[in-house]
Amino acid sequence: MRAMTLIELIEQSAAELQAAGAVFGHGTTNAFDEAAWLVLWQLGLPLDTNLDAPPETPLGTALGMRPRKSISGPVSLANRPIAPEEYAQVATTLKARVQSRKPAAYLTHEAWLQGVPFYVDERAIVPRSYIAELLVDGTIDAWLGEHTGRVLDLCTGNGSLAVLAAMAYPEVQVDASDVSADALAVARINVAKHALQDRIALLLSDGLASTQGPYDLILCNPPYVNAHSMAALPAEYRAEPALALDGNRHGGCDGMDFIRVLLHDAPDHMTPHAVLVLEIGNERAHFEAAFPRLEVVWLPTSAGMDQVLLVTVESLLAVPKP
Repeated sequence: MRAMTLIELIEQSAAELQAAGAVFGHGTTNAFDEAAWLVLWQLGLPLDTNLDAPPETPLGTALGMRPRKSISGPVSLANRPIAPEEYAQVATTLKARVQSRKPAAYLTHEAWLQGVPFYVDERAIVPRSYIAELLVDGTIDAWLGEHTGRVLDLCTGNGSLAVLAAMAYPEVQVDASDVSADALAVARINVAKHALQDRIALLLSDGLASTQGPYDLILCNPPYVNAHSMAALPAEYRAEPALALDGNRHGGCDGMDFIRVLLHDAPDHMTPHAVLVLEIGNERAHFEAAFPRLEVVWLPTSAGMDQVLLVTVESLLAVPKP
């Protein structure tokens, strides 16, 4: 009997994920990419393996990896035969993904942002911030300069944005803060993984309360999901810490509770030329309704012009505080 090939195993696994109603969005956007990720990880194969397969972009690119530099490119392993024990290992991993409804990153304990690998587990949200793109492609550099010496990654989660900021701006010192001690424990793993202990300080802080500004640049991917969306979250998103998602913890319903406090307090923690880069996901309508007089700049990302905004300290100060 002919052994199943690698590409056939991935396609079969993708069909099983699809049939089980799995939801994606934590590094992949479709069943094929998710299946390829889990199969390649379980078999110890590179995520940029050439599969000669259906997706429009290679899996490694979809996960945020940079393609390997090679004249001929990655060797195709699509027709590699699968041994019975390998098939059993993949089946166990796929069963765990379907039954637990945990994002794949919690099973592999790895997530990629802009070509950089990060450790992650259930103590922190799976990193997927569009701010990562802006750090790497230099979009926000026009608002920075020689005065930019201190950066804060607020709501740091697993520390990925703090690490990317330290990589993008080698001369700056970065504070990475979170209200969750568990998340900071994960961030500590990533700071050490990338040998940035001398440049990134981890702070336990409820919002800006215990941070040590003033800062020249504040990055923030806060909890911003509105109450209606929180109630409708698929199981994969409910597997993440609700503290990192729920933007209604002070009794609101529009997802802007944390952001209201942040924008009120931020000027006291910013230098005269500082800027705040804020991710609000799909909540632009709620943001603009909550802050109708605030002048902001919407920044381009791969998801469009309504996911991330930049606001200067001058604009924050121009809006009278209630």
